[in-house]
Amino acid sequence: METHEIKHVGVFSVAKFCAAISLIFSLISAAFSAIFLYFGINMVDAYTTTLTLSGGLATLAFTMLIIAVTGIIVGFISGAIAAFVYNIAAGIFGGIKVDLD
Repeated sequence: METHEIKHVGVFSVAKFCAAISLIFSLISAAFSAIFLYFGINMVDAYTTTLTLSGGLATLAFTMLIIAVTGIIVGFISGAIAAFVYNIAAGIFGGIKVDLD
């Protein structure tokens, strides 16, 4: 087996990858939030007439959008920070060794 050492990673590349992964998890989270918010609004709407279905759906869509955008931003920033810290640590301690077959 041939062992290679990862000495440097692209900060922007890792940040984009983490943003994409965070988007997937954010959409899953947004779907669960939408379900809970939808049923919560319908429960409130059943007892009071102040909330309408259109207002509830607008709130639902806005919440899903905010969760997805926040997930992308947080994923991108945390990925960039992690790659930057990895590059510093790899310079001091050496990179991660991997076996490529």
